[in-house]
Amino acid sequence: MTVIVRDVRAEDAEGFARVRRAALPFMLATAEQFRFDWTHAHPDGHERPLVAVAEDGGIIGTAQVRIAHDAPEPGIGSVNVYMDPAHAGRGGGSLLLRAAEEHLAEHGARTLYSWVLDAPENLAWAERRGYAPSRSAYFLRLDLTAAELPPLQAPPAGVELLTAEDFSADPRPLFELDALTTADEPGDVGAELDDYAHWLATTWEHPLFDRALTTVAVVDGVPAAFSAAQTDGLGRYSTGMTGTAPAYRGRGLAKLAKNASLHRARAAGRTEALTGNDTGNAPILAINEWFGYQVAAREVRHVRKIG
Repeated sequence: MTVIVRDVRAEDAEGFARVRRAALPFMLATAEQFRFDWTHAHPDGHERPLVAVAEDGGIIGTAQVRIAHDAPEPGIGSVNVYMDPAHAGRGGGSLLLRAAEEHLAEHGARTLYSWVLDAPENLAWAERRGYAPSRSAYFLRLDLTAAELPPLQAPPAGVELLTAEDFSADPRPLFELDALTTADEPGDVGAELDDYAHWLATTWEHPLFDRALTTVAVVDGVPAAFSAAQTDGLGRYSTGMTGTAPAYRGRGLAKLAKNASLHRARAAGRTEALTGNDTGNAPILAINEWFGYQVAAREVRHVRKIG
């Protein structure tokens, strides 16, 4: 079977999403989402989505490739390769990885990160190509049709639960809260959110972002904690980020916001809740266990030095 690798085209969005759902069913993936992401990619990220195509023209593999332009340390790139399980072992993944590495090296990357599902064949594949394991993360799932969610609680005095829609006139306070919580999120590569215009275009306006289900705990008029929701129009709901500003931690505000968001999601007809957590983030893992989330899969982030 002959496989070629090429740059993605707008008409590839459906195939790109299909492969992602097949390879990684624990994350939302829609054609609309990918078309949006490709159109709004930050120029400093040098993003180059790639596809592996079979002889019949069908997409059998994908690669997400970018420079971590928002990281405080320069020279970091990422490449995540996903193959349709029905077409694994035919060389498409290797071709995608080679093209991605060459592109990242041309744009100054010296450290490459890649997420790999925790299965023996995947881990061995990454090791043979010079990647060493680092931290790990869980994919978590909750069946909203059967789950017994914790009962809703009245917010304590001075706390109000709002939705992202309530900030439509001025989303900047949510951007500032997102920046605060992102700054100390566990991970190998840090991120600094300092471009409000880009955040508006790529986060606030993202087709998966559900403003009606995103819930914000406001303390004395100040956004203090939030649970960001994404939905795919297929009944699935995903928590993009749940966090609390440092000055308000230890008060249960993130749990309060997430519980309200989950109840709203079920009331809106969502049937499946998904999220992901670093395996070392004990506080958030404990919160998700309290809600009834169960581990669906584990992935391991790998690193390789080049150049």
